[in-house]
Amino acid sequence: MADSVVAIEVTTQSGGAQGSGVIISTDGYILTNNHVVEGATNNEVQVVLNDGRIFTATITGLDPATDLAVIKLQGNPTSLVAATLANSDDVTVGSAVLAMGNPLGLSQTATTGIVSALDRPVSTAQTSDGTQVVTNAIQIDAAINPGNSGGPLFNAQGEVIGITSSIASLGTTSSGTSGSIGLGFAIPVNLAKNISSQLIENGVAKHAFLGVSLKDGTATADGNTRKGAEVGEVTNGSAASKAGVQAGDVIVSIDGKSVTGAESLTGYVREHESGDVVILAVVRDGKAIELTATLTTKSEEATTAPDDSQSGSNGNGSGGSGSEGSGSNDSGSGSTDGSQGRGQMPGNGQLPGGMSLEDLQKLLEQYGQGGTGN
Repeated sequence: MADSVVAIEVTTQSGGAQGSGVIISTDGYILTNNHVVEGATNNEVQVVLNDGRIFTATITGLDPATDLAVIKLQGNPTSLVAATLANSDDVTVGSAVLAMGNPLGLSQTATTGIVSALDRPVSTAQTSDGTQVVTNAIQIDAAINPGNSGGPLFNAQGEVIGITSSIASLGTTSSGTSGSIGLGFAIPVNLAKNISSQLIENGVAKHAFLGVSLKDGTATADGNTRKGAEVGEVTNGSAASKAGVQAGDVIVSIDGKSVTGAESLTGYVREHESGDVVILAVVRDGKAIELTATLTTKSEEATTAPDDSQSGSNGNGSGGSGSEGSGSNDSGSGSTDGSQGRGQMPGNGQLPGGMSLEDLQKLLEQYGQGGTGN
């Protein structure tokens, strides 16, 4: 496993930074976090392999929406060991995991733990281009710290099940950094495989698009009240519009997976590809109905037609466009390390915003400790 894990050193306009990555092909492609390498001078970073060899790598592609990136080693290095990528749909709560990376510059550090929860909606502040980072993450209790960002999360068979990217923090210490409190998050490897393959092939990644603005909501049907994602606006000609989704609907599940709010639905949609068909369970006027939607990409959609309903912002977070055009709230979000704002693990060595104790308490109250995130 260790031979596939690399340390990444980045120089940006604001100074030096560090992070981690994992080799995914023997021809030199490495998967890491967007926030680790974004802004690198001349789109180049330095990579240190497990055997001590140092190479320059160029950025192949960045995807701020999922906080993933691919870089490629230069100089045609030999004897590279690529990691085995698992199927993250097979991951179960309680499974043993091992995180490896470069925390605080200590390369090849390994920590162990278990999967605490699945499909945990994690949102961070907007990236530099205004993109909201939202992922239904794997929650773990293995210690991950600044510098772990972009490193692999292995299962007991030595296969990669996720890319560590974020932590919940009680705040910064006297040294100005936050550390592990046993609440870490990893991007599921199935999403990472989809995005990385697009970045390698095209340099950019396209995301499935439902075509609604959202906010957190609840709905009652058949005597049961459930959390869900309340629809504000529906984009004309979008997948949602064609499926019959209406403003005021509350989406409570997608393909049988419970939706706990706007961020939850956003994360699920981003796991899909354009052309995928999904089944939406919707509560409308106290009745539960099922709608079938064929997802498309944002570039294929018309602009949102304005109306008097919610514009996508409920005052809790950033409103916006798309299936992810959610006014999804920040309070339940984990922190991911780095410059991209609250939550981003200072995997890039920059000072984290950190998460307040009040926010952490809200997270635990909203989603429950060790729950399924659904």
